Amino acid sequence: MATANDLRRGMAINYNGDICVVLDMQHRTPGNLRAFVQATLRSIRTGKSSDVRFSSTERIEPVPMITRKMEFSYMDGGDFVFTDPETYETVTLMDELIGDAKNYLVENGAVTVTFVEEKAVSVELPSSVVLAVTDAPEGIRGDSANNVQKPVTLETGITIQAPLFIKTGEKIKVDTRTGKYMERA
Repeated sequence: MATANDLRRGMAINYNGDICVVLDMQHRTPGNLRAFVQATLRSIRTGKSSDVRFSSTERIEPVPMITRKMEFSYMDGGDFVFTDPETYETVTLMDELIGDAKNYLVENGAVTVTFVEEKAVSVELPSSVVLAVTDAPEGIRGDSANNVQKPVTLETGITIQAPLFIKTGEKIKVDTRTGKYMERA
């Protein structure tokens, strides 16, 4: 068994008879008190998050996690359907689990889905994606003194800032962690 010092973000543990995913954790040593680990856990069963304080030597029970490469297929109402490219198995995930990743999902886009006990717990995007520009207003003449940017709308509906030379119909590379323009694709 591991100790609370071994907790890491993204890890799954058995806590109070429920399987939880570690969303955030900090190791703290206040003044002349004993060290402890402050963790934010999300229950897989209920989906609720809670802050938990562990003694640094407290025993925890890690739960094995499985990651699979999958592709985004389509939206079914408010749910997202992913397909395993090798077995053609489909997995339907709710909007709450996808979060902000929905702004970068395009058909057949590759993602990594993490499963704990056959239940999907997280979706991880690649560091960058290529998206088509659906609306880019014209740049104003004489507006090119420094790195001037304009808002452009992408095929997923998200609006980001891009340089003035980007036109409607072009494909651009976007950083999925920051949501910023990287380069033309």
